[in-house]
Amino acid sequence: MQENTEYRRVKRAILSPMNSLRRIFAIFTKELRQLRRDRMTFGMVVMIPFIQLMLFGYAINTTVRHIPAGLVDMSHTALSRAVAQTVSATQVVQFTDEYPDVKQAETAIASLKVRAVLVLPSDLGSRLLRHPAALSKNPAADVQTSRPVGQWIVDGSDTMIAGVIKGMRSMPLTETLRQPAVSSPPTFEAVLLYNPEQRTAVNTVPGLVAIILTMTMIMFTSAAIVRESERGNMEMLITTPVRPIELMLGKIIPYMFVGAVQVTIILSLGHLIFKVPIGGSIVQLAGATFLFIASSLTMGLVISTIARNQLQSMQMTIFVLLPSVLLSGFMFPYEGMPKPAQRIAEILPATHFIRLIRGVVLRDAQLINMPYDSSCLALFIVVGLTVASLRFKKRLD
Repeated sequence: MQENTEYRRVKRAILSPMNSLRRIFAIFTKELRQLRRDRMTFGMVVMIPFIQLMLFGYAINTTVRHIPAGLVDMSHTALSRAVAQTVSATQVVQFTDEYPDVKQAETAIASLKVRAVLVLPSDLGSRLLRHPAALSKNPAADVQTSRPVGQWIVDGSDTMIAGVIKGMRSMPLTETLRQPAVSSPPTFEAVLLYNPEQRTAVNTVPGLVAIILTMTMIMFTSAAIVRESERGNMEMLITTPVRPIELMLGKIIPYMFVGAVQVTIILSLGHLIFKVPIGGSIVQLAGATFLFIASSLTMGLVISTIARNQLQSMQMTIFVLLPSVLLSGFMFPYEGMPKPAQRIAEILPATHFIRLIRGVVLRDAQLINMPYDSSCLALFIVVGLTVASLRFKKRLD
């Protein structure tokens, strides 16, 4: 009887609201202290809102300005120079190169040296005089007989940039002609290469390859070394003759085949379902994909040598994934970002791979014609493997 009474008393004490609050408070205090000791988690709490605020509020800019453009001036007159200066004064485009003919200009677009080219014909003077903006005694007749004074050749694979350039078709040239403005047909005509229908999927699917590979490749390898420690395999590795660079290579090679399978699935489904054209060479595509997968895997290995557990490795992966999605050119044009954001984007492998895969898949570009991005990915691989091997060697000591 006394045991039953004692049991009921203890049970009431355990279930009492006040004691329940005390237990909750004790666990709450313990979690706060653990969070304070875990600097990586605490940093995520503070840095993720800060990074997202800076990326969306400062770096992301949908108003595209200073698009790199080329000029083909077949007129070579004061009028053609005035037209080019008028176009450049809008600050929408920035003429970075001049080409002798349209063929070389299209090659420059394919290799992503420029995003658009303005072609001014040899009879520019007569076209300007016949254009309604020049005004005559019979403007209606001018509208019927006039022709555009020039032509824009645009990289249509980026729908946002193509839309901005198309918006310049009817820009006035009244200052150049020193005449008042009148209603007139388009001043320039626009030709969209690679995506004349301006379908978003054509631009999105190749970029999606970079984002998915960034997420999976870094995620797979960021926990590689940490997992060995947590499973107790690190002591065994220390006693083996395996060198750090051999361990790093052995860790990343299997995942390269996984990445190749993912690329095949994405591009195949994109082609079958969304009709995304694959106009480039499979060899060129394989070369660009190999460089990016290897650079992403080595970045994951570096994270793996820094993180103390798999949770921290996942948290550090997010720090790489967020800028890769927002700054690489996947969602927003690279040209629309301010210079500091562009510098950050240049240290992300995804930025260079998106340029390469869109160039190969959509524009049939060759890697040799895009040496900067190819070299950057190769540099990522060398630096990543070196840093990961050195850090792992220090851990062995």
